[in-house]
Amino acid sequence: MFVLPGDSLPPSILPPNTANRTQPLKLGPGLRHIPPSTITPTQAGELCIDHKKHALWIENNGGRYIPTTGDLVLATIHHTSPDTYHCLLTPHSTYATLPQLAFENATKKTRPQLHAGSLVYARVAHANKHMEPELECVQPATGRADGLGELKGGMVFEVSTGMARRLMMPDPAARGGVVVLEECAALWPFEVAVGRNGRVWVDAGDVRRTVLVGRTMVETDREGLGIREQRVRVGGLVRGMGL
Repeated sequence: MFVLPGDSLPPSILPPNTANRTQPLKLGPGLRHIPPSTITPTQAGELCIDHKKHALWIENNGGRYIPTTGDLVLATIHHTSPDTYHCLLTPHSTYATLPQLAFENATKKTRPQLHAGSLVYARVAHANKHMEPELECVQPATGRADGLGELKGGMVFEVSTGMARRLMMPDPAARGGVVVLEECAALWPFEVAVGRNGRVWVDAGDVRRTVLVGRTMVETDREGLGIREQRVRVGGLVRGMGL
């Protein structure tokens, strides 16, 4: 179902909640709740419904990234102040703040020494239209990094926000129609970090392999390749690059 900003969503399309009537309805990017019971889109796109998670969100491939609490993002350090790193999530956007103690086991003596241009994988801790987004590189429940923090080496590739969400789904092939990472992983190991802000970091330990992984993602996104076409594209690039 395609929706436009300001549309009213009829209750009949909301996911049923028969298993647990106390479970709240979760609203993802692109939707806003207006009390007492109105849900309205804030951006144009495809309305997606996850009945199992009792969740709604708007999916689109265009538009700028709007930070949402809980999002995983790739951020570039722009400058620092005494206790804070100021980061860019997208070009020409307002800075996001990253407290220097928002890392695993960080103290004033052991906090990471990041500089302009450093890349970090972070979570949006707080976001609203009245303040700069705040990031963290630690799991709030456990105090562990669990993969968050500075990213060294590798390369960064730009994709649409819609493609980023598809790559981050629990089962990208079945739910997002994306198999490029799976196909490349069958050929050689690599590390990847996908940001909801449309940035993807890849490190295959080899420049050509890293470029191939990133190129297949970018071309899949730009050309709207289906699963079979993605597999053919990966095979063709592997042969063409002599890998």
